[in-house]
Amino acid sequence: MEKLKFFSNGEYRESQTTVYYELHNPSTGEVTGMAPRCTEAEVKEAVEAAKAAYPSWSATPVAKRAQILYRVRELLMEHMEELTMLVARENGKTWPEAEGDVLKAKEGTELATQAPSLMMGDSLMDASSGFDTVQYREPMGVFAGIVPVNFPAMIPFGWMTPVCLACGNTMVLKAASLTPMTALRIAGLYKEAGLPDGVLNVVTCSREETKVLLEHPDIKGITFVGSTAVGKYIYETAAGNGKRVQALCQAKNHALIMKDVPLERTVAGVINSAFGCAGQRCMALSCCVVEEDIADAFVEELIRQAKEIKIGPAWEKTSKLGPITYEAHYKEILADIEKGIKEGASLVLDGRDCVVKGYENGYFIGPTVFDHVSENMSIGREEIFGPVLCVKRVKNFEEGLSLMNGNPYANGSVIFTQSGYYAREFVRHTDGGMVGVNVGIPVPIGFVPFAGHKNSFFGDLHCLGKDAYRFFTESKCVTTRWFDEEEKKNKEVSTWDGTI
Repeated sequence: MEKLKFFSNGEYRESQTTVYYELHNPSTGEVTGMAPRCTEAEVKEAVEAAKAAYPSWSATPVAKRAQILYRVRELLMEHMEELTMLVARENGKTWPEAEGDVLKAKEGTELATQAPSLMMGDSLMDASSGFDTVQYREPMGVFAGIVPVNFPAMIPFGWMTPVCLACGNTMVLKAASLTPMTALRIAGLYKEAGLPDGVLNVVTCSREETKVLLEHPDIKGITFVGSTAVGKYIYETAAGNGKRVQALCQAKNHALIMKDVPLERTVAGVINSAFGCAGQRCMALSCCVVEEDIADAFVEELIRQAKEIKIGPAWEKTSKLGPITYEAHYKEILADIEKGIKEGASLVLDGRDCVVKGYENGYFIGPTVFDHVSENMSIGREEIFGPVLCVKRVKNFEEGLSLMNGNPYANGSVIFTQSGYYAREFVRHTDGGMVGVNVGIPVPIGFVPFAGHKNSFFGDLHCLGKDAYRFFTESKCVTTRWFDEEEKKNKEVSTWDGTI
């Protein structure tokens, strides 16, 4: 059994901890390794390494920083199969999903290679007569990234690290303690790409040690992905300590299904969004709000297509639905399904007794569908974060939109319709930050922000896109004036010198 190290100051190091996290293969339930609960001293050492590396790294020309990230991108592609297998084995994503996780890390790295252009500021000659003003974007120092279990490659090395480093900052990543293998392996690829020691550091630890990052005076900003309760705590704590924060949190994504939809194709899109990645993604579709005229037919087609999904171990390329990532969450989802039954929802497809031959100890839950879900049920309001879909029935567009906007979360929202009018009305009035029109997973490509709203996000600047460059830099405005011969003779200077 492998006992993992942590990555600090350019090398893998043995932790001095006496506490380790058991890592499991969710397809088999077998223990595959142990991850250290790094000590508080080790987390502080990682911060010190990042702080020490910052002056030299921030002074490295941005084009040279981008060249290293070009090399990182090449290494991600060269190690695609290895990294895909790591994601599949530690997280439970099916092969195409795991490969997509790594490809999303590549996409974020490609965004970072554009730093020479996207870090550019602005300038204006004669902003006032004889005064020229230039705005620069400069790095800030050490950032910390706090990573969830569900995307071991994309979130730490697509959303967090690449742009942070491209801008000239250094990084301490708190990898997910139950799925850290991919992050630790990619850290080695950064080293291979030529990244100087200390610029990137990766630790695994508990919330207690993570608090060091929220309060440490040398940490300038925090980027977080996880639950709303934890995200709100991180936002309040880190911001209270003077840090810049972006906290991407949970969701309860809804799709409005209009009666004019092509039924089979619409259901196929819903199936992909609701049950892909075993429902363990913050853009998963967890509720369908369906016009009553087609609700019975929609549910019937939904059950038919869901029953055809092949469930199997993550690394088998024929598997379409893999396991839940870890046992405790597996049990939470089962409890949520039981809660839905007790609340009075109609369980029309039950995935609880899912057994995969040869993998009986895996954490498998089949597609699960509740019908006649209402707003007074917890399963209708709160995210389950698993392959569970709720169907809510409404009379018309207006009722459906109002129901959706009543939810406190607003990561994504979707409408399926053939009506341009209703599509436009939906786009204008939905609270969702990422909106799909006949697109079940409305995640934009990484060159624009991942823009959740309401209780799905705390902060001012989102991850990815130009927002990422703003988050990882601060503005410096420089105003310059050169005196001509006449000006040299002036002995009085206006209070509003240079502003009018």
